[in-house]
Amino acid sequence: MIQQLKAAAVAAFILAIGACSSGAGEHKPPVENTSPQTTEAEPIKKTPVQATVNDEVLQAVYLKYLDLSKALTDGDLTGARLSSNALEAGAVRLSGGSKLASLAANITVASGLAGQRLHFAALSNEMVRLVKKAGLHEGAIYVDYCPMALNDKGAYWLSAEEEIRNPYFGEEMLTCGEVKETLQ
Repeated sequence: MIQQLKAAAVAAFILAIGACSSGAGEHKPPVENTSPQTTEAEPIKKTPVQATVNDEVLQAVYLKYLDLSKALTDGDLTGARLSSNALEAGAVRLSGGSKLASLAANITVASGLAGQRLHFAALSNEMVRLVKKAGLHEGAIYVDYCPMALNDKGAYWLSAEEEIRNPYFGEEMLTCGEVKETLQ
């Protein structure tokens, strides 16, 4: 089963790399709003720019990290295994990514959500370090912190959104935590 997970993860990672590199440098013009205008002033909602890390391989790994975080938030053991396996496959291609790959492997083989979440803390610390080192091309990444994670020792994680969605507790305490830093 682990071999099948690894094969699926490698395939997913290759697709993610292809998606990240295809059309690089192309910018599509914004779509014009052709809906009829109303007489009342409507608030303009800005869609946040998807954060882009300066390293293409790390960008693909970061996207798998977000998948992993979502799976843990949703309490999805199998989804977390698949995402961590894909993250590991990408991390081995990353310069200086061997530690990250090893940490992802720990999540893949963990027997339950509690173990996955425990290993996610160490993986998150390494991801924060790597993303800060590479820097961002555009957008923002949020460094979130939950003081109650790991038996009140606290733990960090990266998020693409400012809204707190806690992967350490999921639905149990979904909004526990705070944004500690915004990487731009």
